[in-house]
Amino acid sequence: MSEQKDNSAPTTIAVDLQDERVMRGEGLRGVLSGFGTRIRTGDLGSLPVFLGLIVIWIVFQILNPRFLSATNLVDLTLQCAALGVLALGVVVVLLVAQIDLSIGSLAGLSSAILGVTFVNMGWPIWVSVLVALAVGAAIGYLYGFLFTRFGVPTFVVTLAGLMGFLGLQLWVLGPTGTINLPYNSWIVQFATTWFLPPWLAYTVAGLVVLGIVLNDVTKARRRTKAGLSTGPASLIVIKAVVIAVVAAVAITWLATNRGVAVSFLLFIVLVAIMALLLTRTRWGRWVYAVGGNEEAARRAGINVKAIYISALMVGTVLATLGGLMLAARLTAASISTGGGTTNLVAIAAAVIGGTSLFGGRGSAWSALLGIVVIQSIFNGLTLLNLQSDVQFMVTGGVLLLAVIIDSLSRRSRAQHGQS
Repeated sequence: MSEQKDNSAPTTIAVDLQDERVMRGEGLRGVLSGFGTRIRTGDLGSLPVFLGLIVIWIVFQILNPRFLSATNLVDLTLQCAALGVLALGVVVVLLVAQIDLSIGSLAGLSSAILGVTFVNMGWPIWVSVLVALAVGAAIGYLYGFLFTRFGVPTFVVTLAGLMGFLGLQLWVLGPTGTINLPYNSWIVQFATTWFLPPWLAYTVAGLVVLGIVLNDVTKARRRTKAGLSTGPASLIVIKAVVIAVVAAVAITWLATNRGVAVSFLLFIVLVAIMALLLTRTRWGRWVYAVGGNEEAARRAGINVKAIYISALMVGTVLATLGGLMLAARLTAASISTGGGTTNLVAIAAAVIGGTSLFGGRGSAWSALLGIVVIQSIFNGLTLLNLQSDVQFMVTGGVLLLAVIIDSLSRRSRAQHGQS
């Protein structure tokens, strides 16, 4: 595994240098040529996911015209929100080449804490939420401590957590196994009935596009100041226009039904914040460095232990937040919250979205792409009245395909790096 990571560095450098030469001399044409170079060298990025999602939507729309209806797409966004938050935590853990198998149990435990403290004990709901998140952070620290102090693999540590915290969830819930949440509480309303009015949705989309433009312009200025090449300014404009048009069409279509769910908006905001942390902060660069080559990161002076612990804590906190959202959407904390396929769906979403199982490669947006792909498959097959066995087999096939593409792209980059 370490040998595979080491081979990725010269490949990335070689591709980047070639792209620098291309963009420096040919402008927009150079950007397209550089994109072709990355594809040939196996740096596929999110391209397979986008193409796969388009194919999935086209196929399901042909088989059932209700698939792309506003009603079904609104339901799809609600289905993606909570599980997407879980997948976002998985992405961060995978980036440091680790795994967390206990996210489903943590989600269930947080929902149990919410139900017992808020309903049975009468605590203010915000206190219950903060306590659940604090418990998640403490568990993440415990995982990181056991891994960095005693060298226990995270696979084993989190597998023990999966079983142990499932038992703790059952104990907290008590003999009834279910605690109903008041429907009029703001957390349930947030997850089920809160939708943005169209004007507010358009405003948020406009602010997002403006933020993307400012981020790209700032990045281009920093590269220019550092003596590095930048893409043509027209590329920033084209990117902004495409995103604005897609967002406007989506908001307009969803507004014909209930509109954009606030819970889904929260998920998008969390993804955007995590993307900024991973790409624009020292911590984010260190996460990629540790995941790409732990020994090289250590020699560069990075506190590797702190990065491992922080990444695991981010994963567990997001798992507990996702559990709270799951309970709110189901209006109950029960033994089934976080159970079943929750673990597998969250991990599969991160991998299908483009995050490498070998660490050091992926982005926060992988969680968004992956969960939309998986939930689209489940949603489409449900509309076709197919049983769960078919849904699981299809999802398993898509996951296997994603891992194969990841392995082939890594092999291609390694070969180009050696040539």
